[in-house]
Amino acid sequence: MSYYIAPRFLDKIAVHITKNFLNLPGIRVPLILGIHGRKGEGKTFQCELAFEKMGVEVTLISGGELESPDAGDPARLIRLRYRETAEQVKVRGRMCVLMINDLDAGAGRFDEGTQYTVNTQLVNATLMNIADNPTDVQLPGSYDSNPIRRVPIIVTGNDFSTLYAPLIRDGRMEKFYWEPNRDEKVGIVGGIFAEDGLAQREVEQFVDTFPNQSIDFFSAIRSRIYDEQIRKFIHEIGFEHISLRVVNSVEGPPEFKKPNFNLSHLIESGHFMVGEQKRVENSQLVDEYNRLNRGRGYQVAPSKVETPIGKPSTNGYRQQEPSNTHVSLETQEQIRQILSQGHKVTFEHVDERRFRTGAWQSCGTIHIDAESDAISTLESHLAEYSGEYVRLVGIDPKAKRRVVETIIQRPNDKN
Repeated sequence: MSYYIAPRFLDKIAVHITKNFLNLPGIRVPLILGIHGRKGEGKTFQCELAFEKMGVEVTLISGGELESPDAGDPARLIRLRYRETAEQVKVRGRMCVLMINDLDAGAGRFDEGTQYTVNTQLVNATLMNIADNPTDVQLPGSYDSNPIRRVPIIVTGNDFSTLYAPLIRDGRMEKFYWEPNRDEKVGIVGGIFAEDGLAQREVEQFVDTFPNQSIDFFSAIRSRIYDEQIRKFIHEIGFEHISLRVVNSVEGPPEFKKPNFNLSHLIESGHFMVGEQKRVENSQLVDEYNRLNRGRGYQVAPSKVETPIGKPSTNGYRQQEPSNTHVSLETQEQIRQILSQGHKVTFEHVDERRFRTGAWQSCGTIHIDAESDAISTLESHLAEYSGEYVRLVGIDPKAKRRVVETIIQRPNDKN
């Protein structure tokens, strides 16, 4: 299948990679190229096509690898993969790049509810250090005085404003916002359906019918067209026999004839998928569940207060306003799962000012191993620290490490 590479995208990739392998006197070349933009616009796939066309070898890191239970592992991984890629340049004698997909998902901070961990700090610091010293990248615990080859880094993401600002400054990262225009989108979609007999005019009409959809929408439609044949195949074999027929079957994999890819059929499938998108957007079931949980608040026990002189006292107590310290069913289930695995739970709190620095404090409870005790203790903490963040922590007593950290309550919000 002959896929389409947008010339603008290919030009940006080629210039950045080539520039990093040239010795330009008096010129400071940014080591990192950050490609960002809307979800589903084919950033990673366009990169792969560009690498293939240029004959560039790639070392990949996923955004999901940038967090770990062990502090320092992701930063060590970046340094290790960078050095391995530099060695590939030396051994293979060809251009190589290090690519990090979805960097903002692994190292970004989207709101006050996103934890800024030690690993997040180390990943940002490591990438900054490599960008500043690309030929002197050391592994923890060792030092090699010999310089290594400079390796360009390409990162993708949706929103780079969530990243640490010094990392994305112009001297370290060159930014490229990828939003394909109509002609580029027509070219890419035409490449997706190149083997299906769609004329150029039909591709243009197809794209114009869904102007606000991303590239992966059209790719998903092509995949969905095969559903009819697969459904027929399942009914012919039988639900109870489909597993034996598809996996390790002596008959070999099933073959399907080319489905109907005419324009009207594609548009019909596209409208169905748009309808499913709208159902997701309009359901808003989570808001309904949250309203139900907020309606389950109950009266907390009265607390002892000092009675000012000259003012009437109500037996030395004041009546509390109704407070929503009820532990949600989701939190109760999470506590139950943690305890069922032989772990223990504890709770921590922090005010808004210290939340930014991650300076959490213990609520003063020891590790709890009984569900009823954990829930009642959490309810009391939610009432005591009603204006602060409160989080649930799961502890593995054997390994003496944390397995879960979940924020249960945020200031001026409902738990």
